[in-house]
Amino acid sequence: MISEPELDGDLSYESSEVLTEEKPRRAPGPRRPWLWAVGGAVLASAVWGGVLYASAQREEPGPDLGGYLPAAGEMELCKRAELKALGTILGKRSVDGYGPLMDDPAVSEGTCSAGFGPENAGQTVEVTYTLHKVIDPGHEFEARARQAGALRRIDGIGEQAWFDDSSGQGGTLRVLDGQAEITLQLFWQVPHDENGNPVRGAVEEPDLSGIDVPMSQDALALMARLKKHSAQDVTAPGA
Repeated sequence: MISEPELDGDLSYESSEVLTEEKPRRAPGPRRPWLWAVGGAVLASAVWGGVLYASAQREEPGPDLGGYLPAAGEMELCKRAELKALGTILGKRSVDGYGPLMDDPAVSEGTCSAGFGPENAGQTVEVTYTLHKVIDPGHEFEARARQAGALRRIDGIGEQAWFDDSSGQGGTLRVLDGQAEITLQLFWQVPHDENGNPVRGAVEEPDLSGIDVPMSQDALALMARLKKHSAQDVTAPGA
């Protein structure tokens, strides 16, 4: 009969090896190649990510403004818009008015109005200067000019220039020069009675035929004075 060893006192299964909690140390071997590959990929990814982040932080260069300055103070545009050619036709320049000024990172715009002749029956010229700092206005300029009624193109002023004679009651000249838009708009002020009704025949109506010629001359002069090389020594009109 086979009996259990412990019951028979047989201790042959015991081993003389001493067990300890510390595992035997092995000599370090060569690192596995794939570990280096993974480490290199992670490092390259981190470096490339840093380059992309730094590139994203750089501001994209804006369009060439062609030397044009943004609209400055409210009175500045009226100083630059001398309108001397129109003055020879409309009479002495009398009253200036200033519109709102906007100078945003995307666009800058200023407006100015100048009166000529008698205050109660003269003419008013409104000047608007818009500088586009981001978009290219050339894609829409002609469409907007035609929509506003300017149907006759004038050569020799900027990239594009369109004129509308307002049925002989004035005129509007719209000019595009690179990123800059300049508009000169002429109104003839009809006298009104005490009830606010227009009085026809109270004064002689001006002959505004061919007014596009002096308007074009004044637009060219204003374009030159709005650029950086003409930014110094700006004097008031008539000074």
